[in-house]
Amino acid sequence: MNARPLLPWWAAVPTAVLAGFVYDWAFPDVGIWPLAFVGIALALLVQVGRSAWGGLLVGYLFGATFYLVHVDWTSRYLGPVPWLALSLFEALFVAVGGLAITLAYRWLPRGVGGRWMRLVALPALVAGLWTTREIAIGTIPYGGFPWARAAHSQALSPFAETVSWVGQLGLSFVMVFITAAVIEWVRLARWRDLRTLLPVVVVTVVAVVLPAWPTQAAGELRVASVQGNGPAGYFDERERGEVLESQVEATVPILDEEGVDVLLWPEGSVDIDPTRDEATARLLDSIAERLDDAPFVVNTVTVEGTQEDDLRFFNTSLLWRAGEGAVDRYSKRHPVPFGEYIPDRDFYMLFAPDLISLVQRGYSPGTETPVFDLGDAIAGLAICFDVIYDDVIWEGARDGAELYLFQTNNADFRGTDENLQQLAIARLRAIETGRSVVNISTVGTSQVMLADGSTIDSLPADEPGAMVTDVPLRTGATPAVVLGEWVPAMILVLSLGGLVAAGVLARRRARRATPDDEDAGPSGDEPASV
Repeated sequence: MNARPLLPWWAAVPTAVLAGFVYDWAFPDVGIWPLAFVGIALALLVQVGRSAWGGLLVGYLFGATFYLVHVDWTSRYLGPVPWLALSLFEALFVAVGGLAITLAYRWLPRGVGGRWMRLVALPALVAGLWTTREIAIGTIPYGGFPWARAAHSQALSPFAETVSWVGQLGLSFVMVFITAAVIEWVRLARWRDLRTLLPVVVVTVVAVVLPAWPTQAAGELRVASVQGNGPAGYFDERERGEVLESQVEATVPILDEEGVDVLLWPEGSVDIDPTRDEATARLLDSIAERLDDAPFVVNTVTVEGTQEDDLRFFNTSLLWRAGEGAVDRYSKRHPVPFGEYIPDRDFYMLFAPDLISLVQRGYSPGTETPVFDLGDAIAGLAICFDVIYDDVIWEGARDGAELYLFQTNNADFRGTDENLQQLAIARLRAIETGRSVVNISTVGTSQVMLADGSTIDSLPADEPGAMVTDVPLRTGATPAVVLGEWVPAMILVLSLGGLVAAGVLARRRARRATPDDEDAGPSGDEPASV
């Protein structure tokens, strides 16, 4: 006997759509973080008791609504096609994940039974499947798009410090477990036995009260970071060197600052490759010299190869020293598909040739270690969307980063929520690694954040400016960094394995069931739903 749907179709469809809106409101720009739990709850309620096709449908409605609202900034310049393609494609993952959650609600109570299995094992399985879906979205295809994890809504919430222990995917698991456990407690109507609330209370209290893992203070680094607010967007009209000129103008007011240990410019700040242009190299030398030969971190497009059909382009950060030039480099590890390169170009040209043709130059992924030795400190690096990929951040921390320098270019998304969503992810990275973060953008939002996620310096968006900030350095590895890939791997294996085991047990129990057993409901002594 299958559990009846908690919501009939006439209520489930609008609830799934509403869940997408409510879930989005938990993220910046609205940023009401408790709504993440409400959105998750609504998305789970519509899955309970559905058929396989029904589970797919309501999952897709939730996913499509959420992504259409959440990443509407992708239509800023290129119109509706990329926005619709990305949103409706990612919704397919949400739909498949919804099917898995529907099966978990069907199989586990039938296969195992017992109230504690419903109150603990079922929420854990549902949370694991939700997180597995986030893992899949962040991995495939073309490296995935790990944007809008549940954890990203909690950058300013009491749950944020949990990421230092279990990482962002671990926090997503905790959030969904709490929500699913409350739903089961209500469904089972265990009002008189408060002991049954113990699992969800313990997890919630630990997640809120447990402080971030304490990393160790290691001095300070005086960082000058500059937001040039130049015409750095893909479609901005500009002359060659105009972005560089805007960066220089915004830097001039701080050139007489004393004790600067490093000067940081954002992604795309040098629109003439200084490794191939002597005039640009001399300009960078003169700026570094004015700051007592402080190391200078810039970003440009570099080229490898000599023949036209053999050229490879890289989105590259350079560690520049006066008189020496580029002494180290890091190229963006995860170029953005369909933005910085076109995968399977011939195939996609069949569908949107005008749009695909706009991206003439494709960036290759870098292979360098994402750290720079500044002399006085080791800096971890991430270029724009690199910040959403766990591997880049964890590798930097493991290679000795004492702070992070994040360079980004949000000029293509002026006036949208994109930069605030990205800033929330950067804030979580600070907490996750126990390191200060300097997040500098061409146009904003630029901020300096401490290891606890608090902001100590900032620049207003869409205005040129510079910060000179004494940034604390820290050493030591958080559990999130030490465990690294093991957390998502364990969630993935245990969740999929648990779902298969629940299905097998449910099938075996169904074969042994007598008519009397079936009348007792899916868990023998528990109601199917309330």
